[in-house]
Amino acid sequence: TFGGAAPRGTPGAEGALDRLSGMRSDPAAIAAFAADPAARVLPVWRGKPLVAGSGRDRLGWVVADHPVLGLARGGLTFLGTVRGARGRSEPRFAADLSVWAPTDVDAAATAAFFDQSEQHHPDLPADHRFTELRAAMVRLSPLEAEIAATARGLLLWHESHGFCARCGVRSIPAFGGWQRHCPSCGAHHFPRTDPVVIMLVTRGNRVLLGRSHGWPDGMFSLLAGFVEPGETLEAAVRREVREEVGIGIGQVGYLASQPWPFPASLMIGCTAEALDDAVNPDPVEVEAAMWLTREEVAQAMIGAHPVARPARAGSIAHFLLTNWLADRLD
Repeated sequence: TFGGAAPRGTPGAEGALDRLSGMRSDPAAIAAFAADPAARVLPVWRGKPLVAGSGRDRLGWVVADHPVLGLARGGLTFLGTVRGARGRSEPRFAADLSVWAPTDVDAAATAAFFDQSEQHHPDLPADHRFTELRAAMVRLSPLEAEIAATARGLLLWHESHGFCARCGVRSIPAFGGWQRHCPSCGAHHFPRTDPVVIMLVTRGNRVLLGRSHGWPDGMFSLLAGFVEPGETLEAAVRREVREEVGIGIGQVGYLASQPWPFPASLMIGCTAEALDDAVNPDPVEVEAAMWLTREEVAQAMIGAHPVARPARAGSIAHFLLTNWLADRLD
């Protein structure tokens, strides 16, 4: 059956940003928000949000008239409001600074599976750096992780959906950045979110982990896959596990979800009870898969397992495995 209480604390899943969706259709209201002295803008460079502090543990907000925003492509995107220190609502925006071309970018580093490089714009404080969100997410507060995920997802959507899918004419941003309108055929386009099931497949005291081609050496995680048109979540769980490792699944349950803007997924965490043990990985789908006991997963979490390294902290896979180890899923 599907349902049950979800564990709390999934990174980026707090819902504390007041998105004020009803205000997006009012250009005057959006302009007033931008003119508010309390308004702040999150610059994003090629999908990497600006973070600040020596520990890179907070977002690098700038004022709405900061000179660096002269580089913003497509103007400001309205994210919503947050509750300020004095209880007042403070507007928050995002801006795409991807047109900026740093002179010291390491192309190999930025193209890696996990980009560990950081970029500093000379008009910003020295501790403000554009940083890969996978690295920053676990250090940010739940609210700022949600904001960063929203900003990245929206701006990457604008970058990849600049033309009308109906007639091919260049579309224009609208509704505070939450839509694109076609000036030719009048079509309205909306940001996409792709549902992905990610499965905590268990059998007794063991959990099934796999790894995809191109992942860092030793990295194993939970199996996952996109939900197809006309498919329920339960059916997607059973199909993906059967396709990837040849194992049948019985009972399926819902645990938690996480926005994952890499580039536009909603990860839907599920439990899945395996009906058999034999692992037959499809070499196209996965590079390897194996069963690990709780004790072995605990070893992997502290870097002591001889083969497996855990999913990255901040991911829903890491969150689900941690709660499974602690027996906090019921």
